[in-house]
Amino acid sequence: MTVRTRFAPSPTGYLHVGGARTALFNWLFARRMGGVFILRVEDTDEARNTDEARQAIFDGLGWLGMDWDEGPGKGGPCGPYFQSERKAIYDAWFEKLRAADRVYQDGGAWRFRFDRKPVTMNDLVCGEVTIDYRDESNTPDMVVRRSDGSYVFHFVNVVDDLEMGITHVIRGEDHLMNTPKHLQLIEAFGGTAPQYAHIPLILNQDGSKMSKRDEGAAVGDYPRQGFLPEAVVNFIALLGWSSKTDEEIFTTAELADRFSLEAVNRAPARFDIEKCRWVNQQHLARLDAAGFAAKAEEFVRGAGLPVGGDWPAAVALVRDRVRLLGEVPGEVGFLLTDRYADDPEAVAKVAGNPAATGLLENLASTLPGLPAIADAEAAKAVLKQIADAAGVKPGALMFPLRVALSGRAHGPDLGGMMVLLGNARCAERINRLVAKL
Repeated sequence: MTVRTRFAPSPTGYLHVGGARTALFNWLFARRMGGVFILRVEDTDEARNTDEARQAIFDGLGWLGMDWDEGPGKGGPCGPYFQSERKAIYDAWFEKLRAADRVYQDGGAWRFRFDRKPVTMNDLVCGEVTIDYRDESNTPDMVVRRSDGSYVFHFVNVVDDLEMGITHVIRGEDHLMNTPKHLQLIEAFGGTAPQYAHIPLILNQDGSKMSKRDEGAAVGDYPRQGFLPEAVVNFIALLGWSSKTDEEIFTTAELADRFSLEAVNRAPARFDIEKCRWVNQQHLARLDAAGFAAKAEEFVRGAGLPVGGDWPAAVALVRDRVRLLGEVPGEVGFLLTDRYADDPEAVAKVAGNPAATGLLENLASTLPGLPAIADAEAAKAVLKQIADAAGVKPGALMFPLRVALSGRAHGPDLGGMMVLLGNARCAERINRLVAKL
C-alpha cells in the first residue's frame, strides 16, 4: 500500500506556523514512507477566501521546501484539488447517502442520521478514543448539506479523503472529536477509513493558545527577518516531535529520514521564538563563508550598504554575532561605509578616560607609516607597541580604539576590524573620534 497524506488548508489568511507544522508532519511522513504528499485547498468559503491567502499558502510551503506531489500546479489523478471545483463530486456522494436513507431534511438543510452506538477510534498519537452516540441529546444528527445547497466541512473532508485514497490523516488535536463523525460517514459510504494521527496543539510560553497575532505565527514573516527555511523546518519539527536523542539540529533530509508518528509527543508543544532564533543561528554556522555571504547579500543591499571589494570578509567577521540574516546590516554597516552613527554612551565613556586621547593620537600618527596590517597578530603587535611606549597595558587602548573604529562599545574581533579597514582608514576614524573628545 502506498502511503498518501494530505494538507488541506483554507485560504482565509496567511499560512500560520501551526498549519505549516501540520503540513510538515504530513510531508515528512510521506517522504519517510516513500509515499505521496497531496495539497488540496478547502476554498468553499467564498466570503472569506482570497487569492492573496491562496498564494501565501503556496509561497510559504514553497519557501519551506515542502513540495507536493499532487495538487495545484502539479495536477494528479484525483483532481480537481480545489474544493470549489468539486461540487459535482459532492453531489454524487450525497446521493449515495440519500439512497441509503442516511440523510433527512430539517428546515431546508439536510442532516446525516448517526448510527446510535459507541464509536471507537484508535489514534496513532492519542490512543483509543470513544464517543457514545446513543445519547442523542449530546450527539444530535449533524448537518451535511446547508439549505443553500452547499456542503459542510465534515462531509467534503470525508469525501475528499475517500476520493483521493488518503491512507493517513495527520492533523491538529483540535480535530480529534470530529473524527468519530467522520468514521460514521465513512462507514455509511462503505469506505475504508484512513489511519488518524492527531498532533498536539501549539501553545505560547505562558500556556495560552497561539493566535494569529502572536510573534512567529505568520510563516511569511520568517524570510523577511532573515531566517533560513531549513532552520524554520528544523524548529517546527521539534514542536511536538522528538528525535529521542540529545540532537536538535537537523537538515530537512535528516528529518525525513528520522521522522515517525511514534515519536510525536502527546503533550502540547510550547512555541519559543528565541529557540527558533537559536536554531537559525546553528544553521547559519554550518554555512561556509561564501554561502553565508551569498545569503546575507540581499539584506546588506536592502539596507543600502555598498557591496563590493572585501565585503564577504566583512560579513564573515560578524557571522558569529548574528542569529538572523536581517541582523547582518546592523552589525556590518560600519565596515562597509564610513557613514555611521557613533553611540553617545560609548563616546562618553572614552571621553571619561584621561589617557585615551593620547593613546589614540599616538596610534593615529603611527599607523600610516607602518606596513599594512596582515592579520590579528600583527594588529596586536601594533597595539602593544603603542601601549608599551605609554607605559600601559594594551587593554587600555582596546576599548577607545573599538569606539573609534566602529562607533560602538561592542563588535567583532578588533584585529579583524583593523585588517579590513586598513591603516589609513583606521587613522582617519581615530582622528575623527579624537576631534570629538
